[in-house]
Amino acid sequence: MNDKPVYVSFCNKRIESSFEELMKGKFHDKQLYEFIDRAIRDLKKNPACGTKICKRLWPKNYIQEFGISNLWKYDLPNSWRLIYTIKEDELMILNIILEWFDHKEYERRFKY
Repeated sequence: MNDKPVYVSFCNKRIESSFEELMKGKFHDKQLYEFIDRAIRDLKKNPACGTKICKRLWPKNYIQEFGISNLWKYDLPNSWRLIYTIKEDELMILNIILEWFDHKEYERRFKY
């Protein structure tokens, strides 16, 4: 069993602000906020609760922009997808949320 503390963060302030803005939006935005908030709680309990994405499918800009060494997908309700990476050191585990999008955009991004 892992005894390191687990944290969840956003890759940058823009993504974090987008998440916070969802709470102020209309019904569907607020609903998406709740979905992501639940995902954050799940990730704090189990950092690997998503599905690992095969390296050959990683968008090149993720590698360039975020320097990722792993990539995960968390399936949200209503076909939304949350994309994150996991960083770990001897002190903690950090889940970093890179972005979220609907299934259509997910397929486009990952070239399915």
